This record gives sequence, C-alpha cells and structure tokens, in this order.
Amino acid sequence: MSRLILRGARFPGDIAIEDGKITGLGTIEALSGDTVLDCEGDIVTAGLVNTHHHLYQWMTRGEATGCNLFDWLVHLYPVWNELTVEDVYIAALVGLGELAATGCTTASDHHYLVPGGDDRVFDAIVEASKQVGIRLFLSRGSMDLGESKGGLPPDRVVEDRDSILSSTKAIAERHHDGDMVHVVVAPCSPFSVTTELMVESAELARQLGLRLHTHLCETSEEQQHCLERFGRRPVEMLDEWGWVGSDVWLAHGIHIDDTEMKVLGSAGTGVAHCPSSNARLAAGMCRVTDLIGSGIPVGLGVDGVASNEVGGLFPEMRQALYTARLREMRPDALMPEEVLAIATQGGSRCLGMQNSGTLEIGQNADIAVWPGSDIADIRNPIDGLVLGPDRRAKHVLVSGNLVVEDGQVLGTDLPKAHEDLAKHARRIWKYN
Repeated sequence: MSRLILRGARFPGDIAIEDGKITGLGTIEALSGDTVLDCEGDIVTAGLVNTHHHLYQWMTRGEATGCNLFDWLVHLYPVWNELTVEDVYIAALVGLGELAATGCTTASDHHYLVPGGDDRVFDAIVEASKQVGIRLFLSRGSMDLGESKGGLPPDRVVEDRDSILSSTKAIAERHHDGDMVHVVVAPCSPFSVTTELMVESAELARQLGLRLHTHLCETSEEQQHCLERFGRRPVEMLDEWGWVGSDVWLAHGIHIDDTEMKVLGSAGTGVAHCPSSNARLAAGMCRVTDLIGSGIPVGLGVDGVASNEVGGLFPEMRQALYTARLREMRPDALMPEEVLAIATQGGSRCLGMQNSGTLEIGQNADIAVWPGSDIADIRNPIDGLVLGPDRRAKHVLVSGNLVVEDGQVLGTDLPKAHEDLAKHARRIWKYN
C-alpha cells in the first residue's frame, strides 16, 4: 500500500502515513507510489481535541452578553426550545466545519435539548460529522428537573427519565462504532437533573460500555445550589451517584477544592477546561495546573458559541495559557508546549482515546498542519504557534484522510453553510 508523506515541516520534520496510522517520523525518503504533501516551513501537530461543545448554540451567538450562567440560561432556554432538527443540523455542520478549519480532529458535542422529544436531532449531528469528516463524541445530554420540581430549566424543555434512558440506548445502537462516532451518556447539570437520572445514567453507560459526561463545578451559584439541595458539594454528590471514575470527564471544573482534586485525580476523572466561556460568563478561573498536578486529565473545550462566539479551538490554547498565568500571577504557570499537550494529548485522555493525541509511530494519523511562514522569525516553532497570531489550519487529516486541504474544508461548502445558518438564526430571533 502506498504511503502519504508530509514533507518539509519545520516541526517535527517529515511524517509518513499508511493505512490511517503514523508509520515514520524524521527525514523520510519518498518511494515509488508514495503521495507527497508539501509542508515546507509549516508546523505539524497532533490534531486538536475539543472535549466540550454545544453545537446547537451556533443558532444563538451574541445573546445575553452581560449575564452570568444562570441568567444566561434562563434567557436562552425558551429560545432553544424552538429549534428544529434542521436547525440543529445546520448548526452542527457550521460548528464542526469551523472546528476542522481550526485544526480540530475530534469533537465532543454535549446536546441536552430535545424539543418535542424528537431525538432525530442526534441523527442530524452524526450526519453533519460524517459530512465534515472529523471524529465525534456524541454526548446524549438530558434534563428531567424542571422549574416546578426545583430545577432551573422551564418544564417545557425537560424530558421524562424513562424516555431519556430508552432514547440514549437507541442512539447508541444506531450510531456508536467506537471509532468515528462515540455515543456518551451525559445528563446536563446538578440544577437540571434528578438524582435518579444521574444514578441510572451511570448504570446504563457501564452496561453499554459508554463514557459519562456532565457539567460540574462551573459556578459558585452551582455550589450553593448543591449545598442547599443536598447539603453537600457537587463532587461529593458525584461520588455518591457512581460518577467518579476513569470513564468520566466533567465540563468546566472551576470550583474544585484540594480534597475534591484528590478524589477525582485518584480515579482518573477528567476535566474539560473552557477558558473563554468561563471568562465570558464570569464563572471563574479554573485551577488547571493544580488539576494536572493531582493526576486529573485536562483537555480544552470551546463550550458553546453562545458563550464563546469564536467557535474554534485554536484560540483556547492561548486563552488557557493567559488565564493560568493571571490566576497564579506566575509568568511560567503554563508554557506553550504544555498548553499544546492539553489541547491534544490531554483531550485524548479525557475522552479515553489511547491511540490519538501525539505524533508517534503507531498512533492514528489525526494531524493538523499549520502555516508557518509568518512566524518563521520566532525561534521556537511551538512558542510561535501558541503565542503568535491566530491561524486556521492549512491541512487537517483524520486517520490519514484529508478533511481540510489548503485551508478549505472538503466535506462541505463552509461559507454557504454560514449563509444557511444566518437564515435559520433570523427565524428564531423573534423568540428572544
């Protein structure tokens, strides 16, 4: 079988790819039949891994721009309830296309709104991911605790617990292949789900061999809610519900204390760090270096574009670095090579992917090629990549297959998808 050779990169040199895997690194001589992709002067990294996203929120960028999390949610829940399956599809197409364009090869989408109980919204997300060509962790989110029972969301946006569990099982049967599509069991948050749903979701996930995901420790208001409702902090509740384990990762994890870090770290429970969204909602600054020091896998996440309007993962690296340095008041709190490792290897660990996240022989050829000509004057290429100007990927490969070539997303007409998205978004503005 012929190979694909990435030739001439400034960092880390040539890369050979065969049958979807990395088979060579360094200086590689092309053989007869090999295909050569010119990467002269470029910077090559493992593909970025987005560990937390809400793709449907592309329908509501730029709303509630001066709100904290709870007020932001109260404003947007009724709007999101008007989304159709088609809305979700076009939002996912744009969102995944933008992730691919910014070097992302794997994306986790936490979708917890199912208007009218129509779970075809999950089929739509899978369809979009296949069109774009990147790996998808499809987190079947859910809410079953409405306002009338003490939850935050309006009753009309929550589902029945039995329906949630049966739908989750059916979606896993339809879509989970453990390669390009991973279905995840993902109740939304402590203030939108019942204890019964959390416990039974964990049982279902382990029965089916699926991972678990939820929001936790995002805001001080959430901490107070748990203390008032349960008399305990969120991580204590998580442990009681059977949610502390290496098959679990949490979104945000800002307000985790030292004792809780030890619990999560000893279990290998991961955290998706979303620095831009955390800042946009004034939720707080995550203790990233402490989490890593406690043995907790940490990855990066965009969150949703209703709280991070950029929608690409690349800028999160610099934001994570700056946030860590500001929080600790140390200029070396997080270094460029460390934040790149969080965006790649750390994200892979959060998602339980053993064969992605690094440029090593035998790993999946999930690769991002970054244009490097404008930062060629910076001595260290990784410093240039992380600290230099934002950039979109030149090429992106998933299992050795090009999904972005010369800056263009191959699986979809991204500018046209943006035009379609705008038409759909204008339809729902009337609900604001």
